[in-house]
Amino acid sequence: MSETTILALLNRIAASSSIDDVWELTTAYFAKLGFRRANYGFTRFRHLKTIGDPDDALFLTTCDADYVKRYFQGGFYAKTPVFRWAEHNSGICTWAWVKQAFEAGRLAADEAEAVRQNMAMGVNAGICVSFPEVSSRSKGALGLIADTTLSHADVEAIFAEKREEILAVANMMHLTIVHLPQLSRHRALSPRQREALEWVADGKTTQDVALLMGVSPAMVEKHLRLAREALAVETTAQAVAKGALLNMIFQRLPELAQAAR
Repeated sequence: MSETTILALLNRIAASSSIDDVWELTTAYFAKLGFRRANYGFTRFRHLKTIGDPDDALFLTTCDADYVKRYFQGGFYAKTPVFRWAEHNSGICTWAWVKQAFEAGRLAADEAEAVRQNMAMGVNAGICVSFPEVSSRSKGALGLIADTTLSHADVEAIFAEKREEILAVANMMHLTIVHLPQLSRHRALSPRQREALEWVADGKTTQDVALLMGVSPAMVEKHLRLAREALAVETTAQAVAKGALLNMIFQRLPELAQAAR
């Protein structure tokens, strides 16, 4: 791609109003380079050695359902050398070092087994991007799986030519995604639940919120209770904090933006 084309793509990603739009634009670019399969994960709730509640994490993929099932089954993803590299590093690398370490017998037993299982599924070469995070609780990473027609040498050639371009597109994707509402069926809030949480975040009392929303205090309490349940927290203060972290409150959500047109 020319510099002008890449700049146009970066601008389109930055202007996207939903995570799905960002993912579609980004993966279309990577597919043209020979990486039709891509995985992206992001969590704001990392704790010690875990990614937190999986329902709070965001996972996007272009892989088929069978691979996704195997990837998560029994925590397989956490045993792969690339995942472990991404946990402790920021930057970009190819998987060449994994191949070298595997062939030299330098990988841990579970890592070597993960490599063998990946190879059996046609997952051999690729590129990993681990994003730098300002919060100790956040972590995001992108894995690009090379098409089966590409060898490690082919990926190295693509990487040598396109490294900065790939990194720029990946970073723009990540930075845009983390500022967009993370909507899912597991953590869905109704418009009234969002509104109640927003008023509480502004310091309003239950009586204030009832007047502002034109409902009874009992109805406000119901909205807040359902919001707590949806977000899997115990207190309204936690619901406000979690809703803010997931960009679910004080946001121009896609459905609202569509209605305003």
